[in-house]
Amino acid sequence: MKLLMLGGTEFVGRAITESALSRGWEVTVLHRGHHPAPPGVTALRGDRTADDGLAALTPGGGRGDAGTWDLAVDTWSGAPSAVRDAARLLSGRVGHYTYISSRSVYDHPAPAGLPEDGPLVSGASPDATGDLPYALAKRGGELAVLDAFGKRALLARAGLILGPGENIGRLPWWLTRIARGGRVLAPGPREAALQYIDVRDLAAWVLRAAEDGLHGPYNLVGPPGHATMGELLDACAHATGSRAELCWTDPEPILAAGVEPWTDLPVWLPPGELYDTIHAGNVDKALAAGLTCRPVTETVTDTWHWLVSLGGTAPRRPDRPQVGLDPRTEERLLAGPVTGHAMGTGESARSRPSPS
Repeated sequence: MKLLMLGGTEFVGRAITESALSRGWEVTVLHRGHHPAPPGVTALRGDRTADDGLAALTPGGGRGDAGTWDLAVDTWSGAPSAVRDAARLLSGRVGHYTYISSRSVYDHPAPAGLPEDGPLVSGASPDATGDLPYALAKRGGELAVLDAFGKRALLARAGLILGPGENIGRLPWWLTRIARGGRVLAPGPREAALQYIDVRDLAAWVLRAAEDGLHGPYNLVGPPGHATMGELLDACAHATGSRAELCWTDPEPILAAGVEPWTDLPVWLPPGELYDTIHAGNVDKALAAGLTCRPVTETVTDTWHWLVSLGGTAPRRPDRPQVGLDPRTEERLLAGPVTGHAMGTGESARSRPSPS
């Protein structure tokens, strides 16, 4: 198979590229040159925000080939016009186009169990330019791909993505904080079900689905309850070898202290509309199409090993907000009455954020 990867040097794009290479596929990567492309690809340079940013993809394009591919995968999350331009240019030279979209495209708040035919955000356009809310940008990208590829287009509506290479900082923050040890504010309830996907499981499913010619929207995230908040933090303690004391605390005092769920305490959301939107989506369609998800311990351990290999500091996307709880706020909360209970590392239990 010949894959054209639009992106391919960071997190999701890199995981897809590496998965394709591991299958023996021929991979071409178009990227801006901010990060090195994976070894083994044909690397093309192009800035999709520039007027001539797709010049390398024109027939010939300095590559010495006709510029045709079996599959294209696009991770773009900026202005939809960039997706529109790429999809139109490639519509006659690419057999199948996968757009890595987001469950953020559903009208907010999305109720628990919402499938792919749920109501979508309004006002999105494939011709939109400039800075847009994330939901409108992703839905506009979907419309652009559908317009150019129709039933040759797969819309992978990703949820929360974790795993090695993460450049948002969510799991790396928890790993770093728990590795530091001491008393750690653990937001409850510890049995709260989480919904996320390991980036490598996302990559494997996307390539299989595209190869099989699947089309239309798929919610691409693991099943609700594949892990719990307690299992995630226990896995962090185990992976790092930390003897941190997890101080499980009910949501009420955390919220009363002005702590922002999802950003100050990554991954965590208290019960309510946002929790249902992020952690309770319907994924029956993707599961029926072969989605499999590895254990949370594997995701956490492999992310820790990757983080250590970088010296402990993960790369960060400049277009995403800083995540993590201020140590002074954590100290104040831990100094007060803990309304849950503290546990060592040997025990087990089960504003609008963008999931991806």
